[in-house]
Amino acid sequence: MDNICMNKVQMDKIDIVKAAGGIGQVDLLLKNCNVVDVFSGQIRKHNIAIFKGYIVGFGEYDAKKIIDIENRYVAPGFIDAHVHIESSMTDVSEFARTVLARGTTTVVADPHEIANVLGTEGLSYMIESARNQPMNIYFGLPSCVPATFMETAGAALDARSLQPFLKDESVVALGEMMNYPGVIHTDLDVMKKIGDAQNAGKPVDGHAPGLSGKELDAYIAAGISSDHECTTRKEAEEKLSRGMYIMIREGTGAKNLDQLAGLVNAHTASRIMWCTDDRHPNDLIEKGHIDFMIEKAIQKGIDPVMAIKIATLNPALYFGLEHLGGIAPGKQADLVIFSKLEKPEAETVFCKGVQVAENKKILPDIRRPVQTKIKNTMNAGRKEFDLSIPATGSKARVIEIVPGQIITNHKIMEIKKENGLAVSDIDQDILKIAVIERHKGTGSFSTGFVKGFGLKKGALGSSVAHDSHNIIIVGVHDKDMKAVLKEIVSMGGGMAAVSMGESDDDSSVIERLALPIAGLMSDRPVSEVKSGMDSLIQTAADFGSTLNDPFMILSFLALPVIPELKITDKGLVDVVRFKITSLFPDSN
Repeated sequence: MDNICMNKVQMDKIDIVKAAGGIGQVDLLLKNCNVVDVFSGQIRKHNIAIFKGYIVGFGEYDAKKIIDIENRYVAPGFIDAHVHIESSMTDVSEFARTVLARGTTTVVADPHEIANVLGTEGLSYMIESARNQPMNIYFGLPSCVPATFMETAGAALDARSLQPFLKDESVVALGEMMNYPGVIHTDLDVMKKIGDAQNAGKPVDGHAPGLSGKELDAYIAAGISSDHECTTRKEAEEKLSRGMYIMIREGTGAKNLDQLAGLVNAHTASRIMWCTDDRHPNDLIEKGHIDFMIEKAIQKGIDPVMAIKIATLNPALYFGLEHLGGIAPGKQADLVIFSKLEKPEAETVFCKGVQVAENKKILPDIRRPVQTKIKNTMNAGRKEFDLSIPATGSKARVIEIVPGQIITNHKIMEIKKENGLAVSDIDQDILKIAVIERHKGTGSFSTGFVKGFGLKKGALGSSVAHDSHNIIIVGVHDKDMKAVLKEIVSMGGGMAAVSMGESDDDSSVIERLALPIAGLMSDRPVSEVKSGMDSLIQTAADFGSTLNDPFMILSFLALPVIPELKITDKGLVDVVRFKITSLFPDSN
């Protein structure tokens, strides 16, 4: 036995076992805790002993440090089962510090936003940026880059490109499989991606809005085990009954908890997880993260312990993170402490046994890892784009926004004409929209119409346009839209709101937020990003916008895997038929 060679992890395990048995001192003893027991569904009074970042036992222990919790509640750290960090518009460190202070100690992030811009370089950037953070950041490997052939992305990732990343210990799943036609029709590269993930022992996340019947059966039979795109209880129940796990989403653009809360009961709860998917800094700061979802679920009548279990144990088990998700010997000491069970607002947060936050603020001694640099990705400023639309028909296809959702309606409407051109019609709330390729400088772009923004003047634009993240602009007049394009390119990516005025005497309005990290994220503190977003949203409201967050809605209008009608740099996409379609239906 003396010749047995053991590594540090194995030696630490021996020390942990000894500490659990009461040998020596533990690092920390939390006394007088009301422990939220997600295994039994009970609240139990315990002391919690912590050693080397792990919970080692309950009861009395000799400890180097003792903290009296004073009968407050202690729950496992919250887990976001599916999130795109890029949508916070902050870098990885700033995102971590923001959500950690709200009790989220673990996220499973899908970096397909930056992968669509920078490919494997983007994946490596995110994985490296996640190392040494004060929270746990795991990844679902992007499965659809690009999402479809109907857009121009900055990169393409086939099964061979993804294989090396499956070996990384931070990669715990194959990310959302948006290419459901590719699955159903057994595209070889799609099937290889799924097979490689399964061979690596990692679940495959789904993305199948509205899929039903035999097509859904085929999708699930391929090995896809979860879905976060359900918008109705009927849809969720069908997927649940076929064995899928349901991730209920409450993001900034798509909010599904109201519609799906009734799905949760004693029989279904173990197959459900919470996720935010895409959440802007305004919501992260003002409303919260997974803590917001738990509280809202409780308000909807879901048992508090069950709501917390859905946020902790369920995703830990689904992703094979056996060391997370509960308060028990051998589990990592990720803990959230709060005073009211029905309102779990984090007062104190521990991650890996270290106190990291107090009263929704990260502690000042929690260090920020050095972030790696990334190249400029804006290549759309070398050409003058003619955004005019010749009126080749009296009626046009119009993207109609559905409030509170990222799905859209496909409308055919009378279009206003001036001098032979189809133009915006503010009386009908029909505005011009354009998508301009920004990765390779190809000059590819398309134009169309959208209903639902409410703008009476000016234009809004962004280099955040899911999933290929070309530049997307909506506006009343071409000159404003071109001015927005100029602003975005000059910033190296970002968001802008511009009104050049109706005449030379009118003063121009320009509001902007730079996102120089791949045109998706800022390198500034989240408070500054929020302030910039607040100014943009207020400016959009001044222009007449009736949407709470028009930039979030705008960012999803280029996503050709969400029904019914979208727009990419290659044209209008009829998502139901999964094909490029004409702007004027009578010109087909």
